Amino acid sequence: MGTRLEVALLCWLAAGQALAAEPIRGAWRDKAPYHYWENGRAQGFLLQRARRLFAAAEVPAVFVERPSKRIWRDFQRGKQGFCSIGWYRLPERERLAQFSLPFHVDPPHTLLASAETLPAIQAHASFASLLADPDISLGVVDGVSYGPELDALIAGSANRVVRVTLSPAGLMQMVAAGRAGYMLADQADWQYLRRRDDGLSGLAEYHFRDMPPGLERYILCSKDVSTQVMGRLNRAITAWSAQGGGQ
Repeated sequence: MGTRLEVALLCWLAAGQALAAEPIRGAWRDKAPYHYWENGRAQGFLLQRARRLFAAAEVPAVFVERPSKRIWRDFQRGKQGFCSIGWYRLPERERLAQFSLPFHVDPPHTLLASAETLPAIQAHASFASLLADPDISLGVVDGVSYGPELDALIAGSANRVVRVTLSPAGLMQMVAAGRAGYMLADQADWQYLRRRDDGLSGLAEYHFRDMPPGLERYILCSKDVSTQVMGRLNRAITAWSAQGGGQ
Protein backbone atom coordinates (compact mmCIF):
# COMPACT_ATOMS: atom_id res chain seq x y z
CA MET A 1 0.00 0.00 0.00
CA GLY A 2 2.82 2.36 0.97
CA THR A 3 4.53 1.71 -2.36
CA ARG A 4 1.34 2.51 -4.27
CA LEU A 5 0.94 5.75 -2.33
CA GLU A 6 4.53 6.70 -3.06
CA VAL A 7 4.07 5.99 -6.76
CA ALA A 8 0.84 8.01 -6.85
CA LEU A 9 2.50 10.88 -5.02
CA LEU A 10 5.45 10.87 -7.40
CA CYS A 11 3.12 10.86 -10.40
CA TRP A 12 1.16 13.74 -8.91
CA LEU A 13 4.35 15.75 -8.29
CA ALA A 14 5.63 15.01 -11.80
CA ALA A 15 2.32 16.16 -13.29
CA GLY A 16 2.48 19.34 -11.24
CA GLN A 17 6.03 20.06 -12.37
CA ALA A 18 5.09 19.45 -16.01
CA LEU A 19 2.16 21.84 -15.65
CA ALA A 20 4.40 24.48 -14.03
CA ALA A 21 6.91 24.10 -16.87
CA GLU A 22 4.26 24.60 -19.56
CA PRO A 23 5.63 27.45 -21.68
CA ILE A 24 3.80 30.73 -22.18
CA ARG A 25 2.29 31.12 -25.62
CA GLY A 26 3.57 34.50 -26.83
CA ALA A 27 1.59 35.89 -29.76
CA TRP A 28 2.78 38.57 -32.14
CA ARG A 29 1.01 40.21 -35.06
CA ASP A 30 2.54 40.81 -38.47
CA LYS A 31 3.82 44.38 -38.15
CA ALA A 32 7.16 45.08 -39.80
CA PRO A 33 9.72 46.03 -38.66
CA TYR A 34 8.58 45.17 -35.11
CA HIS A 35 7.68 41.53 -35.77
CA TYR A 36 7.19 39.95 -39.20
CA TRP A 37 8.11 37.13 -41.58
CA GLU A 38 11.02 37.39 -43.99
CA ASN A 39 12.37 34.53 -46.07
CA GLY A 40 10.35 32.09 -43.98
CA ARG A 41 11.82 33.29 -40.67
CA ALA A 42 10.21 35.29 -37.88
CA GLN A 43 12.05 38.61 -37.70
CA GLY A 44 11.73 42.00 -36.04
CA PHE A 45 13.53 44.03 -33.40
CA LEU A 46 10.72 43.87 -30.84
CA LEU A 47 10.25 40.13 -31.32
CA GLN A 48 13.97 39.57 -30.73
CA ARG A 49 13.85 41.85 -27.68
CA ALA A 50 10.86 39.97 -26.26
CA ARG A 51 12.63 36.64 -26.72
CA ARG A 52 15.68 37.94 -24.85
CA LEU A 53 13.54 39.36 -22.04
CA PHE A 54 11.59 36.12 -21.53
CA ALA A 55 14.88 34.19 -21.54
CA ALA A 56 16.47 36.60 -19.05
CA ALA A 57 13.39 36.27 -16.85
CA GLU A 58 13.62 32.46 -17.09
CA VAL A 59 10.05 32.31 -18.34
CA PRO A 60 9.72 29.56 -21.00
CA ALA A 61 7.81 30.86 -24.02
CA VAL A 62 6.88 29.78 -27.53
CA PHE A 63 6.30 32.73 -29.88
CA VAL A 64 3.69 32.41 -32.63
CA GLU A 65 2.25 34.79 -35.21
CA ARG A 66 -1.49 35.46 -34.97
CA PRO A 67 -3.85 38.03 -36.55
CA SER A 68 -4.70 40.95 -34.26
CA LYS A 69 -8.38 40.03 -34.06
CA ARG A 70 -7.56 36.47 -32.98
CA ILE A 71 -5.15 37.72 -30.31
CA TRP A 72 -7.84 39.93 -28.76
CA ARG A 73 -10.46 37.21 -29.12
CA ASP A 74 -8.19 34.90 -27.14
CA PHE A 75 -7.82 37.51 -24.41
CA GLN A 76 -11.60 38.06 -24.36
CA ARG A 77 -12.21 34.32 -24.04
CA GLY A 78 -9.79 34.04 -21.13
CA LYS A 79 -7.14 31.95 -22.87
CA GLN A 80 -4.66 30.83 -20.21
CA GLY A 81 -0.88 31.03 -20.23
CA PHE A 82 -1.14 33.60 -23.00
CA CYS A 83 0.88 36.76 -23.68
CA SER A 84 1.23 39.14 -26.60
CA ILE A 85 3.86 41.74 -27.36
CA GLY A 86 4.08 45.30 -28.63
CA TRP A 87 0.73 46.83 -27.64
CA TYR A 88 -0.26 50.27 -26.39
CA ARG A 89 -1.87 50.54 -22.97
CA LEU A 90 -5.56 51.43 -23.31
CA PRO A 91 -8.31 51.30 -20.64
CA GLU A 92 -10.38 48.71 -22.51
CA ARG A 93 -7.34 46.44 -22.74
CA GLU A 94 -6.65 46.65 -19.02
CA ARG A 95 -9.94 44.85 -18.43
CA LEU A 96 -8.72 41.87 -20.45
CA ALA A 97 -5.03 41.54 -19.63
CA GLN A 98 -2.25 42.55 -17.27
CA PHE A 99 0.59 44.75 -18.49
CA SER A 100 4.32 44.51 -18.02
CA LEU A 101 6.50 47.56 -17.63
CA PRO A 102 6.98 49.30 -21.01
CA PHE A 103 9.70 47.71 -23.12
CA HIS A 104 9.71 50.17 -26.03
CA VAL A 105 8.82 53.83 -26.61
CA ASP A 106 7.79 54.97 -30.09
CA PRO A 107 8.86 58.32 -31.51
CA PRO A 108 5.95 60.65 -32.40
CA HIS A 109 3.87 59.72 -35.44
CA THR A 110 4.94 61.27 -38.71
CA LEU A 111 2.58 62.83 -41.25
CA LEU A 112 2.65 61.54 -44.83
CA ALA A 113 1.12 63.37 -47.78
CA SER A 114 1.34 63.32 -51.56
CA ALA A 115 3.34 66.05 -53.29
CA GLU A 116 0.07 67.57 -54.48
CA THR A 117 -1.40 67.79 -50.98
CA LEU A 118 1.76 68.88 -49.19
CA PRO A 119 1.38 72.65 -49.83
CA ALA A 120 -2.06 72.60 -48.19
CA ILE A 121 -0.56 70.77 -45.21
CA GLN A 122 2.32 73.25 -44.94
CA ALA A 123 -0.13 76.16 -44.97
CA HIS A 124 -1.00 75.22 -41.39
CA ALA A 125 1.24 76.38 -38.57
CA SER A 126 0.30 73.48 -36.31
CA PHE A 127 -1.21 70.02 -36.26
CA ALA A 128 -4.16 71.42 -34.32
CA SER A 129 -4.80 73.90 -37.14
CA LEU A 130 -4.61 71.13 -39.74
CA LEU A 131 -7.18 69.04 -37.85
CA ALA A 132 -9.57 72.01 -37.95
CA ASP A 133 -9.48 72.17 -41.77
CA PRO A 134 -12.66 70.65 -43.28
CA ASP A 135 -11.24 70.73 -46.81
CA ILE A 136 -8.53 68.13 -46.19
CA SER A 137 -9.10 64.38 -45.89
CA LEU A 138 -7.32 62.20 -43.34
CA GLY A 139 -6.85 58.51 -44.08
CA VAL A 140 -7.12 56.22 -41.05
CA VAL A 141 -6.68 52.46 -40.70
CA ASP A 142 -10.01 51.33 -39.26
CA GLY A 143 -9.97 49.34 -36.04
CA VAL A 144 -6.42 50.40 -35.12
CA SER A 145 -5.54 52.64 -32.19
CA TYR A 146 -3.16 55.54 -32.76
CA GLY A 147 -2.97 55.99 -29.00
CA PRO A 148 -5.54 57.63 -26.70
CA GLU A 149 -4.53 61.23 -27.46
CA LEU A 150 -4.42 60.87 -31.24
CA ASP A 151 -7.60 58.75 -31.26
CA ALA A 152 -9.41 61.59 -29.45
CA LEU A 153 -7.98 64.24 -31.78
CA ILE A 154 -9.04 62.24 -34.85
CA ALA A 155 -12.53 61.72 -33.42
CA GLY A 156 -12.92 65.48 -32.89
CA SER A 157 -11.29 66.51 -36.16
CA ALA A 158 -13.02 68.66 -38.77
CA ASN A 159 -11.08 66.79 -41.48
CA ARG A 160 -12.94 64.42 -43.75
CA VAL A 161 -11.85 61.20 -42.07
CA VAL A 162 -11.58 58.28 -44.51
CA ARG A 163 -11.51 54.97 -42.61
CA VAL A 164 -10.18 52.01 -44.56
CA THR A 165 -9.63 48.32 -43.80
CA LEU A 166 -6.10 48.32 -45.18
CA SER A 167 -2.66 47.74 -43.77
CA PRO A 168 -0.50 50.83 -43.12
CA ALA A 169 1.31 50.02 -46.38
CA GLY A 170 -2.01 49.91 -48.23
CA LEU A 171 -3.04 53.27 -46.80
CA MET A 172 0.33 54.75 -47.78
CA GLN A 173 -0.30 53.67 -51.37
CA MET A 174 -3.77 55.18 -51.20
CA VAL A 175 -2.37 58.53 -50.01
CA ALA A 176 0.38 58.40 -52.66
CA ALA A 177 -2.33 57.91 -55.29
CA GLY A 178 -4.22 60.99 -54.01
CA ARG A 179 -7.24 59.08 -52.68
CA ALA A 180 -6.70 60.61 -49.22
CA GLY A 181 -5.04 63.89 -48.36
CA TYR A 182 -2.72 62.67 -45.65
CA MET A 183 -2.20 60.00 -43.01
CA LEU A 184 -0.37 59.49 -39.74
CA ALA A 185 2.28 56.80 -39.75
CA ASP A 186 4.37 55.01 -37.18
CA GLN A 187 7.91 56.17 -37.97
CA ALA A 188 9.33 52.65 -37.83
CA ASP A 189 6.65 51.43 -40.29
CA TRP A 190 7.42 54.29 -42.65
CA GLN A 191 11.21 53.92 -42.58
CA TYR A 192 10.88 50.17 -43.21
CA LEU A 193 8.32 50.39 -46.00
CA ARG A 194 9.81 53.32 -47.90
CA ARG A 195 12.98 51.29 -48.53
CA ARG A 196 11.02 48.36 -49.94
CA ASP A 197 8.22 49.90 -51.99
CA ASP A 198 9.08 52.16 -54.94
CA GLY A 199 5.40 53.06 -55.17
CA LEU A 200 5.79 55.15 -52.02
CA SER A 201 8.44 57.45 -53.50
CA GLY A 202 5.76 60.07 -54.17
CA LEU A 203 5.01 60.49 -50.47
CA ALA A 204 6.38 63.44 -48.53
CA GLU A 205 7.10 63.31 -44.80
CA TYR A 206 6.17 66.28 -42.64
CA HIS A 207 6.44 66.98 -38.91
CA PHE A 208 4.48 69.32 -36.64
CA ARG A 209 5.93 70.39 -33.30
CA ASP A 210 2.60 69.82 -31.53
CA MET A 211 2.25 66.20 -32.64
CA PRO A 212 1.51 64.12 -29.50
CA PRO A 213 4.53 62.24 -28.11
CA GLY A 214 5.13 58.64 -29.05
CA LEU A 215 3.61 55.94 -26.89
CA GLU A 216 5.01 53.11 -24.82
CA ARG A 217 4.60 49.49 -25.92
CA TYR A 218 4.02 46.66 -23.48
CA ILE A 219 3.91 42.91 -23.07
CA LEU A 220 0.35 41.86 -22.20
CA CYS A 221 -0.44 38.61 -20.41
CA SER A 222 -3.64 36.81 -19.52
CA LYS A 223 -4.99 37.32 -16.01
CA ASP A 224 -3.98 33.80 -14.91
CA VAL A 225 -0.26 34.44 -15.45
CA SER A 226 1.16 34.62 -11.95
CA THR A 227 2.47 37.74 -10.23
CA GLN A 228 5.78 35.91 -9.88
CA VAL A 229 6.08 35.52 -13.66
CA MET A 230 5.08 39.14 -14.26
CA GLY A 231 7.58 40.20 -11.62
CA ARG A 232 10.40 38.30 -13.32
CA LEU A 233 9.51 39.86 -16.67
CA ASN A 234 9.43 43.33 -15.14
CA ARG A 235 12.81 42.80 -13.46
CA ALA A 236 14.25 41.69 -16.81
CA ILE A 237 12.84 44.83 -18.48
CA THR A 238 14.25 47.02 -15.70
CA ALA A 239 17.69 45.41 -16.03
CA TRP A 240 17.61 45.77 -19.83
CA SER A 241 16.64 49.46 -19.51
CA ALA A 242 19.43 50.06 -16.96
CA GLN A 243 21.92 48.66 -19.46
CA GLY A 244 20.92 51.27 -22.02
CA GLY A 245 18.00 49.52 -23.68
CA GLY A 246 19.87 48.32 -26.75
CA GLN A 247 18.33 46.10 -29.39
